[in-house]
Amino acid sequence: MSNSSLIKKISLFLASIAPGFFLIGYNIGTGSVTTAASTGAKYGMMFVWPLFLSCVFTFILIVAFGRYTAITGDTALYSFRKYFGSGLAAFVLFSVVFSEWIAFMGVMGVVTEVVKEWSRPLTSSGEGISMVLSSIVFGALIYYLFWNGSHRFFEKILMIFVGLMGISFVMTMFMVITDPMEVIRGLVPQLPQESNAALLIAGMVGTTMGGVLYLVRSILVKEKGWMVNDLKEEKRDAIISSALMFLLSAAIMAAAAGTLYPLGLEVDNAITMVKLLEPLAGRFAISIFVAGIVSAGLSSMFPHLLLAPWFIADFGNRPRDMRKPAFRMIALFTTSLGLVVPIFGMRPVLVMIVSQVLAAVATPVIVLAMLILQNKKGVMGEHKPGMIFNTLVGAILLFTIFMAVIGIIGIKGLF
Repeated sequence: MSNSSLIKKISLFLASIAPGFFLIGYNIGTGSVTTAASTGAKYGMMFVWPLFLSCVFTFILIVAFGRYTAITGDTALYSFRKYFGSGLAAFVLFSVVFSEWIAFMGVMGVVTEVVKEWSRPLTSSGEGISMVLSSIVFGALIYYLFWNGSHRFFEKILMIFVGLMGISFVMTMFMVITDPMEVIRGLVPQLPQESNAALLIAGMVGTTMGGVLYLVRSILVKEKGWMVNDLKEEKRDAIISSALMFLLSAAIMAAAAGTLYPLGLEVDNAITMVKLLEPLAGRFAISIFVAGIVSAGLSSMFPHLLLAPWFIADFGNRPRDMRKPAFRMIALFTTSLGLVVPIFGMRPVLVMIVSQVLAAVATPVIVLAMLILQNKKGVMGEHKPGMIFNTLVGAILLFTIFMAVIGIIGIKGLF
């Protein structure tokens, strides 16, 4: 086989799994990094099996939403409006867009804080690079990419970000782990010896299961042009996506489990892990880890920038032309939100609480609506799912309801 033929085959394969990389970029952000790191530092690899379970649940649902769009030709959000009315669809639209805007603020805050901490030795003042300055630079970069891109261009950018993120986290794992057996011993499934063990596990499983992910999957399948004959390709893409989500999160967890867990050092955010790891792993290793965090942040902020225009277009069943002035203005507004945390030094707590409640409630609504649509003979025809599918999605639905209740109770407790 010639080099050109091999390169062409690799390019075609990468293009065929681009939707999956988009989901990875969106899902593995600074929140996932923090969750995996803090869990690994506190419990070792004890929670790797709930992480695996969450990726299995995610795989089932992204296949379900992708399959629906491939068969019907309609996206999920538009179908909600078409079959359930504008009220429910508008609630879902508002919930996911509002949550994405708040998430954009938080991700930019984490990324700029980590860059500031990492860069302290590089500045004469010892204060590090200004969070405001780095947020302007990162915001300008992703808005420039948005302004000049098309859907295929967006996919390529996300593949680059995800590739950098994956390489960084896997390299960090191998560089910082001093006792591989400590990590391997932790892979034995077990429960933490705490009274709220079930809630901890449920929280870990629910980390990667946001309803917005499944709405995005539907849009990506539509943009890809996949139809009934492409269901095998759609499922392969979903398998690769879910598997890489698991491997990347497990690599971050292992890095913390192999270094911080034996010393009894706990972390509750990314910046703490950077501070704790640097004396243990060295400057070079922590620089690789910071590169992974920045790549994770950019790979999730870029989809955040896209999603509001995408969902608004989807709601009205209009073309997702991101060059329209209205969509560019929405994206500019989203970008400006990245300055909130660096400038004001804190997150708007009340707004975040409201957004979390909306996100928690929206996920079971999204899953239930799709389950109903999948079982409508007039919608799915001969492709109506069987008992196994309905049982699996029904069980996942009950779990999302449980997580919504737990989330609301927890948020209520903050008051």
